Amino acid sequence: MRAMLDEDQPIFQQIAQMIIDDIVDGQLKEGERVPSENELSRFYNINRATARKGLQALVDEDIIYKQRGIGMFVREGARNQVLQEKQDHYREAYIRPMLEEAKRIGMPVDQVIQWIMEEDKKNME
Repeated sequence: MRAMLDEDQPIFQQIAQMIIDDIVDGQLKEGERVPSENELSRFYNINRATARKGLQALVDEDIIYKQRGIGMFVREGARNQVLQEKQDHYREAYIRPMLEEAKRIGMPVDQVIQWIMEEDKKNME
């Protein structure tokens, strides 16, 4: 579990996002148990209802599921679902605006692609 909470976003959303990040990063695998309300509330020193709300948001999104009396677990297929959602968000937040700006300033898409490939090559070295 990560130890930092940010005051700019509701805590329950941060709890949900941290679990999603752990799924994406492979720290929480499909079928594995996620931290309980009690564990989250103690670790982050937050109200159990806040932790419950964060976990429930993930249940509502079908990323985790409850097994009564046992705990909550990462659903099979959750990682692919979350990755697809993150990729869709990335496209909308970064790719589309980048291409709109390139078009606005008269830069051909081929030039943008070339620069991206050059930067990627630099990062690989």
